[in-house]
Amino acid sequence: MITLKNVTLRRGAKVLLDGATVTLNPGEKVGLVGRNGAGKSSLFALFNGNLHEDSGEYYIPPQWRMGQVAQDMPETEQSATDFVVEGDTVLTAAREEVSAAEATDDYDRMAHAYMELHDAGEHDAPARAQALILGLGFKTQELDNRVNSFSGGWRMRLQLARALMCPSDLLLLDEPTNHLDLDALVWLEAWLKKYEGTMVVISHDREFLDAVTDVTLHIDAAKLVRYGGNYSKFEDMRAEQMELQQNAYVKQQDKIAHLQKFIARFKAKASKAKQAQSRVKALDRMEKIAPLLSEADFTFEFKEPANLPNPMLSMSGASFGYPPPEDAPPGTPPSVIVRNVNRSVLAGQRIGILGANGQGKSTLVKTIARELKALSGEITEGKGLNIGYFAQQELDVLRPADTPLEHMIRLVKELGAAGKIAGQATREQDLRSFLGTFNFSGDMVKQAVGSMSGGEKARLVLCMIVWQRPNLLLLDEPTNHLDLATREALSMALNEFEGTVMLVSHDRALLRAVCDEFWMVSRGGVEPFDGDLDDYQRYLLDEARRQREEAKEAAKAPAKPAASVAKPKTKADTSPKTRKELDQVEARMATLNAEGAALEGRLSSNPHPSEIGELGRKLTAVNEELRSLEDRWLNLSTLLGG
Repeated sequence: MITLKNVTLRRGAKVLLDGATVTLNPGEKVGLVGRNGAGKSSLFALFNGNLHEDSGEYYIPPQWRMGQVAQDMPETEQSATDFVVEGDTVLTAAREEVSAAEATDDYDRMAHAYMELHDAGEHDAPARAQALILGLGFKTQELDNRVNSFSGGWRMRLQLARALMCPSDLLLLDEPTNHLDLDALVWLEAWLKKYEGTMVVISHDREFLDAVTDVTLHIDAAKLVRYGGNYSKFEDMRAEQMELQQNAYVKQQDKIAHLQKFIARFKAKASKAKQAQSRVKALDRMEKIAPLLSEADFTFEFKEPANLPNPMLSMSGASFGYPPPEDAPPGTPPSVIVRNVNRSVLAGQRIGILGANGQGKSTLVKTIARELKALSGEITEGKGLNIGYFAQQELDVLRPADTPLEHMIRLVKELGAAGKIAGQATREQDLRSFLGTFNFSGDMVKQAVGSMSGGEKARLVLCMIVWQRPNLLLLDEPTNHLDLATREALSMALNEFEGTVMLVSHDRALLRAVCDEFWMVSRGGVEPFDGDLDDYQRYLLDEARRQREEAKEAAKAPAKPAASVAKPKTKADTSPKTRKELDQVEARMATLNAEGAALEGRLSSNPHPSEIGELGRKLTAVNEELRSLEDRWLNLSTLLGG
């Protein structure tokens, strides 16, 4: 178990924990919560050894293996599969020991090293890694892509997969859902529910916390308070506790006032002096109850739109996607993601846009937001349509070197030049005041955006959207960097908004609170989704299960004799060369599997010490060739539609 006893923890001059005491038991799933700056990440640093307690006692079992997501952006030419496999520290250590043993004449060491390598799961490591990668939203054809070929958000998903690949007794997850779509989030929840170790997770997603935690640890006023239950139960118990504390505080204040009144009245009277002095001592002995200081709330509202066109917009036979790159050969066709969309968006609608990763949700939103042009068909906008667009990447609309005030001044100029300012105050002092309502006050209005946190950048984007008084809100993952209080404020503001909302989000609490209908982006089209979020979640789990089964079958198939391997479906036998190569790969893999089984049998039958080294080297070579062929087999099967 993990224990903290009277622990004090500082970061510089700031005291984050002061005499904190708590116990976390093996196998518990703990949600770590508290306001921004309370010390959640610093407590993680204590757990992983990067920080040490300033006083008190901290204990974690020394034999516990720890898994956590590296926060640095990986830079490597490794394939995605190889990068995640290396997250298995036990396997990596076993591989290194095999290499070291082979460089000696110690046959006993070699035999032991080969057995450790087998026990570490060398034979199925690529399949295990690929199941994690696919679960987190990657496509089958991306398994062998170089890590550096992915964007930042996808590389952070690979860091998460690498952490899950690591055998661990304690798993530390700091905002693991930030870079995930809803389908990957649902898969991650299912995976974490099966995790057998102790887990501590920091998250601002209440439904995620409810799904994966059974204990809540709250950092409050430099103390650690443990609550049995998930986040919703914590909120209920915390509310009761706050009410009791407030009632007790009020009663104590009444008592203090009564004592002070008695003292003031009678301290000068000789006959009452002893009683007055007794009251003074009672006041001194009284353990004062602190007044209730609730966490600072953040609220905002969307102004009433200047007009509400109906319909807001209509799509007729529209296809969405991306034009060919500028350096593409002439005649290269565009990349069509979603085609033949026939939908209308009406005034007052609140539409949640669902769809598995890569199906085109963001492409749809970007096209409606005029960031992309429709590849074909028509998008007809209602007269006076005013779009407020929250991009998934805040820096798509923010300039890192500019300050919040400079962003607002530029927005005023751009909209003024386009004749789109609907009576808003535009003086610099007015803009400063408006920024203040979004907690940008004092020196913050002149702070470079690039130096701000993700949550502050998201708040600035919301501020700029609200100022424009839009009648159509397009929100693509607006909560990625928002804390729980700001998410709650956004949910309330959207519910009061009189215009139309189109929302892409993995925050199910926000989707449930805001949306009254859903569109499904799937298989190249956009259709109404006849169900609620629970139905959609079941659909995603079924899809993830189907993909895992396909990956398992693909990994198992090469291990069977060539004659018994099920042939993947072909596309009308239009690829005979690919089919022929696949047959050759299967035959070679069957041969190698037989050789590997024979070598393992000889190694386990106590061979002469002089043979062990040669047998081990042969087995290593067989396994390496098998791994390479398995990757090739998977690619060929994909090409043939298997």
